[in-house]
Parts: sequence; structure tokens; C-alpha cells
Amino acid sequence: MRSPGRSRPRVRRPALPLLLLLAAPCCPAFYLPGLAPVSFCEPDKETEGCKSLIELFVNRLDSVESVLPYEYDAFDFCQDSTEKRPSENLGQVLFGERIASSPYKFTFNKPETCKKVCVKSYDPANDAEKNKLAFLKKGMQLNYQHHWIIDNMPVTWCYDVEDGQKYCNPGFPIGCFVTQDGRVKDACIINSEFNKKNTFYLFNHVDITITYHSGADENWAGARLVTARLDPKSYKHTDENKLSCEGPPMEIPGEFSNKLNLIYSYSVKFEKNNDIKWASRWDYILESMPHTNIQWFSIMNSLVIVLFLSGMVAMIILRTLHKDIARYNQIDSSEDAQEEFGWKLVHGDVFRPPRKGMLLSVFLGQGTQIFIMTFITLFLACLGFLSPANRGALMTCAVVLWVLLGTPAGYVSARMYKTFRGEKWKTNVLLTALLCPGIVFADFFIMNLILWVKGSSAAIPFGTLVAILAMWFGISVPLTFVGAYFGFKDKPIEHPVRTNQIPRQIPEQSFFTKPLPGIIMGGILPFGCIFIQLFFILNSIWSHQMYYMFGFLFLVFIILLITCSEATVLLCYFHLCAEDYHWWWRSFLTSSFTAVYLFIYAVHYFFSKLQITGTASTILYFGYTMIMVLIFFLFTGTIGFFACFWFVSKIYSVVKVD
Repeated sequence: MRSPGRSRPRVRRPALPLLLLLAAPCCPAFYLPGLAPVSFCEPDKETEGCKSLIELFVNRLDSVESVLPYEYDAFDFCQDSTEKRPSENLGQVLFGERIASSPYKFTFNKPETCKKVCVKSYDPANDAEKNKLAFLKKGMQLNYQHHWIIDNMPVTWCYDVEDGQKYCNPGFPIGCFVTQDGRVKDACIINSEFNKKNTFYLFNHVDITITYHSGADENWAGARLVTARLDPKSYKHTDENKLSCEGPPMEIPGEFSNKLNLIYSYSVKFEKNNDIKWASRWDYILESMPHTNIQWFSIMNSLVIVLFLSGMVAMIILRTLHKDIARYNQIDSSEDAQEEFGWKLVHGDVFRPPRKGMLLSVFLGQGTQIFIMTFITLFLACLGFLSPANRGALMTCAVVLWVLLGTPAGYVSARMYKTFRGEKWKTNVLLTALLCPGIVFADFFIMNLILWVKGSSAAIPFGTLVAILAMWFGISVPLTFVGAYFGFKDKPIEHPVRTNQIPRQIPEQSFFTKPLPGIIMGGILPFGCIFIQLFFILNSIWSHQMYYMFGFLFLVFIILLITCSEATVLLCYFHLCAEDYHWWWRSFLTSSFTAVYLFIYAVHYFFSKLQITGTASTILYFGYTMIMVLIFFLFTGTIGFFACFWFVSKIYSVVKVD
């Protein structure tokens, strides 16, 4: 059976560090902020710590066919008369999450059958009502999905897929559409009655099942909710005062010519299940996604590449390089002129400052900032602090860390610029603080304008944009200045050999030792380590699927660091042996070329995996992709540069040079 609604996500629980498991028995239990359990009980047993009202919250609606998410209120669904919105953190706002209360409210352990929520009427003579219905139809046509929340837990739609497995989707479609030529959306296959051409079928009824874990523990009373499932249904209710939840589906004709009443309803039942613990209530969603084998394949694939590269580097360092150093050091100083060869020949030029050292130092400062931010974020995610239950925490953590890490960015940029013998220190500081963040913000602002024009919930409010600018100029820029002050105050990095006044002429290079082929080849192996993991990340961003594999991602992150370093060192050695001493920019670009492969893969993913339609969605996809590519470019380039810088400094420090 085809998967209705959307493609199956490839997510899995992360591999948690073994150390945490060993330390668990000796650590007291604690709950993350905002994630403490809530107890529910029947109305006659309600106390201060136990409530009977269960509220259902609604999040934005999104689609795999459009990058534009919309708020629940944008569609003409049933509204809560006393609508309230929980406070949203920075990450939720940046991701476009807009959570609001709904008219679906339940009393604990009180089942309801076919209860009316509201009635929506549409008159073709009324332009406002006609436009509302047209927007609802467009949502069904583009397969927009509801996302409902009960007790900070997604309300899932579980259905059977191939091989007898069950998949639990944290969203369900508005409805489905049968085209003029009889083609149907995936959601239509759940009911054989959805077969009339040029007709929309609205899911105006939901059967909700809430499972709870009763208070068997003496430390708490009442019950805790552990699962919330629903089945979307379509019923043509004829009498709003006597709902039966039976009969034919709710049809909306493609040509709207007569008055139409849409009656929304629901049924709810409660089931007790003490086998499911509150702490593991997300597991049933994750266990329906059996793709751990693909993750381990990704890790093994990356490890094979690392082992191959490590073997190559070890062979060069332990054999070739060791022999080189031994041979160079045995040669008498009188014979140096005749006997020198290979990488020792360029010792007087290897630390000659690079062209455009200002730009390189700025890139290195920004890359250092991104590297530290990424490392800390992934580490916290592995510990469970940034789980999907803690909504928006991942993006909030990343943004706050980036703002606070201006000091290392300024320090690294200033120190490297001073090492390159640069003198325009004011320009260096300003470029470090403003260049790359400015490019990202400009791209982000243009994307936000498109979202604002389209009325999408992903459009960042003006107040949030001002807050981001305030964090940038009020915190990040001053911290960058502080870091640059200490960087310029320190002495420049001392090189192990002196630089000649007159540059040495570089002999003609073979095809493989020319700059461009080496740079292109250098990015292949790091990309080979990450491309499988990249597929899951792109799925989580563009197919609106939960990403919960931070343990795997952290392993791949470490493997990427090793691979970028080894590939750059390997190619740097070959180029130095070919007497080409222009290694500064080449070491940065060799590993950062991985970002070009990332962009090519993103283009391939767009055309082969996504069903995105519309000019605005296409522009948004590539606009946000360019931000990802720039960040990855700076991050990987910085790793390759410092690995190569350490390598070159090391080999020339152990060689005798007059």
C-alpha cells in the first residue's frame, strides 16, 4: 500500500553516549525546563497538581509541495473563541512555528461520540466566503497537513505501509483532491468512495484516541498522557443538531455554485496502558521508522573513507616524510645547494604571506565561530537537551551560541591577519563582524520579504528582526571587537623558518598538481562521508519530518573533521613536493569545496525527491540552501586550513635549515 499523505521520514533515535548510561544510576532524576510531566484526573478528583481539562493546540500547516507554511487561522477552520498562544522561543519563531489553542477541548476519561465543533457556511455570492473556500481547496490540492499537539506531544495519524509495518505520521492532511482526469492525491486512497472527478473531499471529522498511564507510583497521583492518535474521516453531516458520523463523504465540488455548509466534528475515547512510560512516550513514533540500518551504513561508509585516508597519511608521515626529514638532516651544509630537493626547496617561501590575506583571515575567524557553535550544539543535542519535545531549542541554542562566540572569531581573525603582516586592523575587525553575517542576514531578509508577501507563518515578525539585529550589533559585534583587541595585542605566530626576500619561481606543474584539479578532488572524500546523513537532514527541513538522530550526526561530524583534515594535509604535501608553496588559500579551498558538492546535491534533491511547485517556493528553497552552503563553506575551509597550517609548521620545524 502506498503511504498516504507524504513520503515516509527517515528518522531514528540517536545513539546516546555510553558514558551517560553508565553514569545514570548515580545521577538524580531531573526534567528539562518546560518538559515536566502534567497529571490529569477526572473532574471530581481535580486538585492543584492534577487537572481534568485536556487542551488541544494547533501548529502551523505545511506541505511537501510548498515551502510556504501557513498559520491555522489562515484557513477557515473552527476557531477558539478565547484563543491563547503559548510563549514561543526564538527558535520557534525562526522556524515559523505558530502554536495556538483550538476549540477541541476534552475532559479526562470522558469519551465523546460525534460531537459538533462548529459550522462554516459559504455563499458563492459572497466574495470573502468564496475566497476562504478557494484557499481551503488550494490547501487540499497542495496536500497541506495539520499538526496538532496534546500535552506537548504530537497527535499522530498511524496507518499501515508496505511489509506490514505501521507508520505514525505527526500530521494529517486537510483533505484530498481528485483531478478532472481522475488522478488522486495519496490521502485519497484511504477511502474508495473518494472517486468523483474534479471534487475535493474534506476531512471534517477526527476520531481521537488518548492513551494514559495511571498513577501507580506513590510519588504522584492521577494519570499522564502517553499517546494521542487520530483517524481523519470525511462525513457529509446533513443536520448539525443530529450528527451521526455515518454516510457518504463530505464533497466540495471543483466548481463552487451553490451554498455550502461544512460541519466539523470529533469523537474521543480514552485507553489505559501502564506498559508505556511517560519518559518513553515518543518511542512509538520513532519505532515506526526502521532506518537505523541505513544510518549504520552511513557511519560504516564514512569510517571506511577515514581509514583509507588515515592509511595514506600514515604512510606519508611514517615512511616518505620520515625518510625525507632524515635525508635532509644528513646532508652537509656545503652540499645543500646541490642536494636539496622536494618540499625542503621551498622552505624560504612556504610562509610567505598569502594574497588577499585580509579576506582569508576574516573567513577563518567566522569559520572558527561556526565550528565551536556547531560542536557545542551537537554535543548538547546528543545529551537530549535539544530533543523534538523541547520545541525550537535547537535553533535557539545555535543562534545564542553564535552571538556569544564573537570573541573567538575576532581573536582568530586578528591573530591570523597579524601573522599575514596585515596593517589595516580596523578593516579586519569590521569585516569579521559584518561581512559573512551581513550576507546571511541580507539573504534571510529577502526570503522573509517573499514569505511576508505570501502571508506565510514562516515570515519573521518585524519585532523579531529588530531583536536579531540588536543581538548582532549589541552583543556579537562588541564581543568580536574584544576578541580582535586581544588578537592584535598578542605576538604574531612564529614560523619555524625564515622567509626569503625574493619569491622563488614555481616550476611548471602537472595537471594533478595544478590548483583547480587539486581543490576539486579535495572536496570529494569529505562529501562522501556526509552525503547519506545529508539526505536525512534535507528530509527533515524540506519534507517537514522530525530529526532525532543527533548521536549519528555527531559521529559523522567528528568523521568529517578528520576527513577534511587528512585530505587537505595529503594534497598539501603533494603540492609542496611539486615545489608549489602557495598553500594558504589552497588549503582553505580544498576542504571548503565540499560545500560546492553540497549545493550540487541540494539541486539534485530538489529535482529528484521534492514535489515543490511554484516560483516563490523554488526561490525560497535555493535562498535558504545558499545560507547553508555559505556556513558549510566557512566551517570546512577553516578545518582544512588549520590542519594544514599545523602540518606545514611541524614538518619545517624538524628539518635543519641554514
